[in-house]
Amino acid sequence: MTEDESPRRRGPDRLWTDPREEEEHTRWLAPKTPVMPVAPLRQPEPPPPPERPTWQFVVIGLLIAFVLFGGGILGASLLRGDEADSGATAALPAAPGAVAPDVRSRALRQVYAAANKSVVLVRVSDGGARGSGTGFVIDRDGTIVTNAHVVSDAEQVKVRFKDDGPGVDARVLGRDESSDLAVLRVDASNTQNLEPLRLADSDAVKAGDLAIAIGYPLNLGRTLTTGIVSGVGRAIQAPNGFSIDEVIQTDAALNPGNSGGPLLDAAGRVIGVNSQIATTAGGGGNTGIGFAVPSNTVRQVVPRLRSGGTIIRPYLGTSFVELTGAVVAGSVVAGGPADQAGLRAGDIVTEADGTPVQAPGDVSTAIADRRPGDEIDIEVQRTGSERTLRVTLGTRPAQAPGSPSSGP
Repeated sequence: MTEDESPRRRGPDRLWTDPREEEEHTRWLAPKTPVMPVAPLRQPEPPPPPERPTWQFVVIGLLIAFVLFGGGILGASLLRGDEADSGATAALPAAPGAVAPDVRSRALRQVYAAANKSVVLVRVSDGGARGSGTGFVIDRDGTIVTNAHVVSDAEQVKVRFKDDGPGVDARVLGRDESSDLAVLRVDASNTQNLEPLRLADSDAVKAGDLAIAIGYPLNLGRTLTTGIVSGVGRAIQAPNGFSIDEVIQTDAALNPGNSGGPLLDAAGRVIGVNSQIATTAGGGGNTGIGFAVPSNTVRQVVPRLRSGGTIIRPYLGTSFVELTGAVVAGSVVAGGPADQAGLRAGDIVTEADGTPVQAPGDVSTAIADRRPGDEIDIEVQRTGSERTLRVTLGTRPAQAPGSPSSGP
């Protein structure tokens, strides 16, 4: 968390879908004007031939008889060939042999074969509105992980284990908008024969690692896309306006509908939960920049959500940005814990709770294990002098101050 409040800017699009999107991305296939059949043009009739002497007709008649006799023999031969080869028109031949899959293809096939049955379609309805996303099974007891924004305020949630299978009722055990994670539960009879997906240590993920996404983009069936880990340690805006840190960036194709699906490594382990994509100013789908909530965040949040608990986080009431190699306090919430401790916008933060600060995320990491009411020291530089500020941590509000209300 680039504690606590992310900059007020348009964040990346979330990856949930609405049935209307299917119309939008298929309507262009229809012709703009009806295609009318066109009859062939009739050629003009030729003028009558000039009269010729009678002897020429005799010669011409003999030539015609010769041609017809020879043509009859040839035609009979061709007809006999047709009769021997009667039936449907033969298909074009396939090139002989088959290309053996390379090492990468074999790895992808193995990962997909092992993981795809544990990836589910999530459909939600809220009054007249409908949407869909993806989820994945993490326990045979029927526990499924997805994004919080996929099931936000849903009146009904159903999951589908097969593309052509029936919808199964699911119950929302808990949602955490600060991490954009949610936990669902279906009857265990639906998951007894499935292999739950394992969660990896996302701190070990490096740029260049293989990244595999499985999900249900654009109302299509279960889909596999691949790429690499393009970056780690990114920050994205959570549905409630706060920041999610240590996010994994990938160039694996992600589109609306991939939300909540797993991002896997070469061993088929979950390294992240696909959540957002970066888009151009005009909006749209995949641009080669997607973001996944790291699996270590999933490992911390899901156990508390599945037990029905809520996530209570400490709160400073300020944001931090990196400027010319230093971490600087950005906006400071009036009346918040940092403001009451004397932190000012523009202060250079060098240490938080005994931890050196070298990046904006270091502050939130330093207080992650703290509780509201705990006191910490923050070392800052202001106008060339060093100061130590004692901050009493507050409780993070449901919505970041100044951010719009969250929604799907």
